[in-house]
Amino acid sequence: MPERRPTAAEILDTPLPQLLADNRVELFDSSITDAGFCGAVVQRRSGDVILAMPRGRSRIESDIVARYLIAQAFDVDVSELPPPFTSTEL
Repeated sequence: MPERRPTAAEILDTPLPQLLADNRVELFDSSITDAGFCGAVVQRRSGDVILAMPRGRSRIESDIVARYLIAQAFDVDVSELPPPFTSTEL
């Protein structure tokens, strides 16, 4: 787990590029093209956080989903995404 986890306010208010950098989250384009896939986050045992986001989505959708997934990775309580979005923890 990282030394410090971000607050909900930081996750929601910090510009996304800064949020990624401040929390050492690696962002990459996912090769998954399924329309139902909105993104995935993985926290490795080393504490590294990887965020995979599909290409071609609107900027607002990508921003909201990325912030939600980052909150999940750092176990920060934020509101659930509204339907049709769902999340699954493996």
